[in-house]
Amino acid sequence: MLIGIGGVSRAGKSTLAKLLAAEFVKINKSVAIIHQDEHVVAESQLQLIRDKLDWEHPSSIDWFGLNQVIQERPKDHDIVILEGLFAFNNNSVNELITYKVFVEISKRIFLKRKQKDVRWGGTPEQAWYMEHIWDSYLTYGRPKLDQSFLCINGARRFDIDRIVKTLSSDF
Repeated sequence: MLIGIGGVSRAGKSTLAKLLAAEFVKINKSVAIIHQDEHVVAESQLQLIRDKLDWEHPSSIDWFGLNQVIQERPKDHDIVILEGLFAFNNNSVNELITYKVFVEISKRIFLKRKQKDVRWGGTPEQAWYMEHIWDSYLTYGRPKLDQSFLCINGARRFDIDRIVKTLSSDF
């Protein structure tokens, strides 16, 4: 089973992936988490925006390598969780996803959380770059949501029991 988790930066995708993995382990399922951010192209291949590397575009992902990892992991794990901004942006990856989970937050909450994000050099992201991240999310990271998606409010505490129950209906 492959669970895809998408949403904007700071929505709670990684947190949800870790919580789900812990819950599935409790019911004796082996779990692997694939972080899309760990499958990026070389920096020399990235586009630039205002002289800054643009990680906020689907071309930043090594789709071939990511797809290979996604296809290999189920051989050793009952459940594989893919999380990332562009989790639903690639058709070959989408075809492999069993359950689609989308974590939504408002732009206001995104900006508030992102301002506290100092992972990339000790200072909060510049305002123009946060706007760029949001715009890229709307353009490339937000899929057309339909009933095939489990939509979750990332501004609230995750109801992990409900989410696990929904996703574990196959076993």
